[in-house]
Amino acid sequence: SRTPTLPDDVADGRRPVIELRTAPTDFCFPTQNQTRHCYVRYPEYHRCVKAKDGDDRTECDKFQRYYGSLCPTDWVVEWNRQREEGIFPGPI
Repeated sequence: SRTPTLPDDVADGRRPVIELRTAPTDFCFPTQNQTRHCYVRYPEYHRCVKAKDGDDRTECDKFQRYYGSLCPTDWVVEWNRQREEGIFPGPI
């Protein structure tokens, strides 16, 4: 049986630095409930990607990060399915 080894920084008692980021505050959505903020960011990302049409999409990545941190995964999976089937309930 092999004993698992830890990375040097953990084995030395140091903790690795983990950077967590989420969407910035949007004053259009001042309440704690971020459902609408989530729903706005998802199509915003896909509109950006569509507008880039194969060009450099790096500026769209921030929108993907935003909806990724705001939206429940189940919603995103369902919305992806709806987009693929052409029945997403909103403009993209």
